[in-house]
Amino acid sequence: EWARIEPIEGKFNQVEIDHYWQVLLALKKRGIEPFVTLYHWTLPTWFNEKGGWLNIGASEYFARFVEKVVSEYKGLVRFWITINEPNIYTAHSFLRGVWPPFKKSFYITQQVVRTLIESHKKSYEIIHKIDIDAKVGIANNNNNFKGILRYFSDEYWNHQFFKAINAYQDFVGVNYYFSSSVFDVILKAKERSDLNWKIAPKGIYYVLRDLRIYNKPVYIFENGLADAKDEKREKFIKDHLQWIHKAIAEGVDVKGYFHWSLMDNFEWDKGFEPRFGLVEIDYSTLKRIPRPSFQKYAEICKNNALNI
Repeated sequence: EWARIEPIEGKFNQVEIDHYWQVLLALKKRGIEPFVTLYHWTLPTWFNEKGGWLNIGASEYFARFVEKVVSEYKGLVRFWITINEPNIYTAHSFLRGVWPPFKKSFYITQQVVRTLIESHKKSYEIIHKIDIDAKVGIANNNNNFKGILRYFSDEYWNHQFFKAINAYQDFVGVNYYFSSSVFDVILKAKERSDLNWKIAPKGIYYVLRDLRIYNKPVYIFENGLADAKDEKREKFIKDHLQWIHKAIAEGVDVKGYFHWSLMDNFEWDKGFEPRFGLVEIDYSTLKRIPRPSFQKYAEICKNNALNI
């Protein structure tokens, strides 16, 4: 969290740095490999007051933060995600105007896109200068566009960032939730999540297949659904993993899968209502209650296999 580590411009909070150190150390002691995201949409107040990503020096401010963090955690972290879902962030904040700073301009959107691409490239070089063996990439939100949408949206949404940074990524990181078609507004899918997102497991196969053009290892960093009653999650996981297996069999170098999410969490503009967790959180007490799907997913991970 950039704002926690650098709450005042140029001044780093050692208490927060030490806190993250303890978190990372606890993970390593338990045999868990951390994949650390450096930017997931929140900004330090001082950076926001300077215009945020619209500031001409934005990439330099971010680079300073990245250098500090990577220097602190070298040896504990091998995998770095510089930016999570840059396409979602730019679309919602600068094109649709539903997230801060509530802009609605394609021109400004592309300006921020270029800045984020520049920021990633600088971060990539900094990280490898500090740790030559580190692996660096982004996590893009890819959609399986069908029909006429594929011609207009696929290149811009799924590939714009990947193509711009391909020489500056050691892996291709992708998040997948659903497929999109012009018919979605006419025909209602039989299976939908609590957020009314269409459940389309086969779409992840097409998304992964399209990523072969980058000739890089692939990590699926987010794949899940809002399902408070936990009625659909087990089938959701198994169906998606079957299609991932098919993609692997056809040559896609998928190295890892992360289900979204371990626990219920704050879902941005949707607040705490959507329940994505394998573990339920009672927000009044913070008690953690494993859902039935938690045990099913644990079995899959332990066996490294699906029991179909």
